[in-house]
Amino acid sequence: MPNVSRREKIESLLADDPTDVFLRYSLALELGKEGDHDASLARLDELTRDEPPYVPAFFMRAQQLVRLGRVDEARGNLRDGIEVARGQGDAHAAGEMSEFLASLGA
Repeated sequence: MPNVSRREKIESLLADDPTDVFLRYSLALELGKEGDHDASLARLDELTRDEPPYVPAFFMRAQQLVRLGRVDEARGNLRDGIEVARGQGDAHAAGEMSEFLASLGA
């Protein structure tokens, strides 16, 4: 059997269940690790627009934006994520994103 990359494994699982939030999130992270930042950010953005929004995607998207030098965009993403996390009762995620936002000088 040929070697299958982690991304390919995730994509195969997603083919069976394209709505699986964790698999979609995992694929976004894997794309980022592979350096395909546009695809990764697009997938993370989709997760932030799901109903309900997937809170961890806001934080990961912001971290990636900062690594790419897109700090202002990351700040806006974090503000949105904090609001969503609070709305979902996720004080821990809201706190982590607030700390990261503060570290960016916002």
